This record gives sequence, C-alpha cells and structure tokens, in this order.
Amino acid sequence: MSTKSLLKSTGIISAATATSRVLGFVRDILIANFFGTGLSIQAFLVAFRLPNLLRHMVAEGASSSAFVPVLSEYLVTKDRDEYWRLANGLLSLMLVTLIVIVAIGITAAPFIVRVIAPGFVTEPAQFELAVNLTRTIFPYILLIGLAAYAMAILNSLKHFTVPAFSPALLNLSIIAAIVIFKRDVGVENLAFAVLVGGVLQLIMQIPVLYKKGMRLKFPPVLYHPAAGRVVKLLLPRILGSAVYQLNVLIDTILSSLHWIVGAGGIAALYYSNRLIQLPTAIFGISIATAALPTLSAHFTRKNTKGFKETLNFSLKSLFMIMVPAAVGIMVMGSQIIRILFERGEFTQFSTMITNQALFYYAFGLFSYAGIKILVFSFYSMQDTRTPVKTACIALVINVVLNLILMWPLKIGGLALATSIAGITNFAMLFFLLRKKIGSFGEKEIAVFLAKILAASSLMGLILHIVTIRFNAILLKKDTFFNAGYLFLSIAGGIFIYFFVLYLLRAEELGKFLKWVLKRR
Repeated sequence: MSTKSLLKSTGIISAATATSRVLGFVRDILIANFFGTGLSIQAFLVAFRLPNLLRHMVAEGASSSAFVPVLSEYLVTKDRDEYWRLANGLLSLMLVTLIVIVAIGITAAPFIVRVIAPGFVTEPAQFELAVNLTRTIFPYILLIGLAAYAMAILNSLKHFTVPAFSPALLNLSIIAAIVIFKRDVGVENLAFAVLVGGVLQLIMQIPVLYKKGMRLKFPPVLYHPAAGRVVKLLLPRILGSAVYQLNVLIDTILSSLHWIVGAGGIAALYYSNRLIQLPTAIFGISIATAALPTLSAHFTRKNTKGFKETLNFSLKSLFMIMVPAAVGIMVMGSQIIRILFERGEFTQFSTMITNQALFYYAFGLFSYAGIKILVFSFYSMQDTRTPVKTACIALVINVVLNLILMWPLKIGGLALATSIAGITNFAMLFFLLRKKIGSFGEKEIAVFLAKILAASSLMGLILHIVTIRFNAILLKKDTFFNAGYLFLSIAGGIFIYFFVLYLLRAEELGKFLKWVLKRR
C-alpha cells in the first residue's frame, strides 16, 4: 500500500470512527435524558459490561492482532484457494469458541452479576433485572465476534469502508429504540437494540465478503494448520487487553475515594475519558488499522525499507494531528465540556472537576494514539508478547503514580498518572521496536515533532489569550452562542497551526494537503 493509499484508508476509517463516536455521544445524551442514573439503567450497564469487555478482548483483539497478520501472510505467499480455506477454518474456530462463551454466560448470569455488582444482591428486583438483561445481551458476543471476523477478512484484503462504518450501527440501533418507544422505552428495549445492532453489523459485511470471494465450505473446514498460530497470537493480546481493563478498574476504585480526590471523581474521569477517546479513536486507531495490513505485507515480503517508511509516515501523521489537538483541549477544555454536558444535573462544579481531569489527560494524548501504531507494528511482525510486557510495566507505574499524585492534585492526579504511564509505555515500545528493526528515521521524526510543538505552542498561546479575554462574556451567553464561539476558535486555531507549519517548511504538511486537495 502506497502512502497515498494509506492516507485514503486512514481517511475512510477516521470518518467512520468519527461517525460512530458522534452517534455514541447522541446515544449517551438520550440515555441520560430518559433513564438518568436510576436502578434500571444501572442494571443495563452491568449486564452490558462483561459482553463489552469480551468484545474488546476476544472479538476486536482477534481482528487486530491475530487474524490480519496471518491472513495477510497467506494472501501474499499462498494462492487464493488456500487463503479462503484458512478463512473458513478460522470461521469454524470462532463459531465454536463464541457459542461456548455465550452458553456459559447465559447459564452463569446470576454468578456474573454477583461478581460485577455485589451491591445488587441487597436489591432483589434490580438483581433479577440485571440477570435477565445479562441473559438477553450475552448472544451479542457471538454476533460481534462474527462481525469482527468479517472485518478481519476484509481488512486483510485492504477493504476498509464497510467494516469501518459497521460499528456505528450499534449506536444507531440504540438511538432508534429510544426514539421509537420514547416515553415508553425500557431497558429491555435497549437490550434488544444491542442484539439488533450486532445483527446489523454482521449483515452489512456479508455482501462485500461474498463479492470478494468468500464461500462457505461444505463440509466445513474444521481445522487448518495456521489456526494454531492465530490462537498463539491471540492469547497475549487477550492478556494485554486484560491489563488495560485492570488499569481502568484501579482508576475507578481510587476515583471513588471522594475524601481524597473530591466528590464526583468517577463521573469526572468518565466524561473526560470520553472526550479524550474521540481524537484517539478517530486518528490513532484509524491510522494504525489502515497501516496494519501494509506493515504485515512488508514484513512477510521481508521489505524492511517499506516497513520502516510506513511506520515513519504513520507516526509523523499522528503527531501532526494529536499534538495540536492536545494543546487545543488544554486551552478550550472547559468550553467544550460546558457546551456538551453542562445542563440539568451537570453543574459548573461538574464542569470544573471534569476539566481538571481532561487537562491532565491531554498531556498523554499523543501517546495513547502512538501506542496503537507501535503495538500494531509488533503485531504485524506477529510479536504480541512485547506489548503485553510494556503494558504490565506501565500498569505498575500508573498505580504507583496514582497513589502519589492523587493527594496533591486530586482527580487530576489520577489523570496525570495515566498520561505519564502512557508516555512511558510509548517510549518503551519505541525503543524496543528500534532495537528490533533498526533505525526508522528517528532524527527526521524528531525534527518534524519540534516544528509541530512550535506551531502548536503558538496556536495555544493565541487561543489562551483570546479565551481569557472573552470568558466572562461567554459565561453569560447561551449554548448556541458558546458553540459558535468554540467553532470559530477551533477553525482559527487550525489555520494558525497549519500556517506556522507552512512557514517552518514542514514537508509532511505538503504531502498531507496534496492528498486532501486531490480527494474527490
């Protein structure tokens, strides 16, 4: 895949991810409006927690780290018939595994609810509702697992459009359920909407799979020699995901200690993390997902030069977007939070503590996205162990810093600890990858990063001065006026940033703008 093709694929995935994230915000706003924080919505969130966790660990993990590298290798080194034979073998493996998981989950639903939400035991009605919802939602794992399998097949064939847009269907399904039933909507409707969303995500990809040549084998391919390699690659990825989930759990536990971090800590971390994940998903994951098949193909062909060039370009593209985004979030964070959330029960105090967490999260923004690219680089070389090791080290660092920083910085200390741990993880992966493959243009990346920091700093300084000047006025205006001001500020900041980059003669900017202008 050429640089132009990589940019095009990244653009498609970015647009799809942005669509899904925007719909996710709409979904959350509607759920908050109709259900608030009552007992029924808590039961739904508990019921959806484990399927969602398994989706990250098994379904999406298989797609990103295990399926694509092996499929890409077969696509390069074997004929198409053998490629599709492997695809059918993996389908059999997925079906058996996912059906067993779903059966266990439905059977063990009462035990699962007791473990995840022990407080529900004292509320029999809520406990029973959570158990019923868990049994309803658990088949979603089968649906999303098959959808992720289809996504892996299409991504290995370098088709990104349909798989990238399919996740948005889950949010659309939940939104539609709320809008259709309106005041009569119940959490049972949300549970069935989750299943409908899973079905739609799978069905959307089937016609493209058929067009690409996918055909079910009869009798089915029950075993393929490469399936063991896929499992071997997948298990460390599952462990790595488990490490991340443990990280989130520890942050949640510590943020609940309100006598240390202050009131509202859990909510502040949740809302600020939602905002941070938006640019991370749109740009970081999109660039990494688009680059993975190319990196895998270069590694299979032993094209070291192509591998390094793809990695170099991906990192520079990431820095060019994420660094100014972080500066913008630091300066404009309170305005963003105020416009999106400050209404009803979300008060000025809520905005203040959420912005405190958001500010410190922004320091590590580039690392959250950069880790995705570096991890996927290891995955493309079928090395899933190294990222797990660095993630474990980062987990320990995060826990230690949490316990140190939460006292002086309150909720901001937990966010800052996450940022420092993320930056440390990125640095470890960067140097370990360089040790593994040799230099991939670090000096060139450093020079470009220096220009990005200069342009971003000037942009941030100007936005900060303007914000201070108009802040008193903005507090007296309505949401529509503030939204208009925020839009103009972002547009002005983007212009300042790219203009300064142009004056600094950043060649990468020219490549990026050339691609944008040529796109139809």
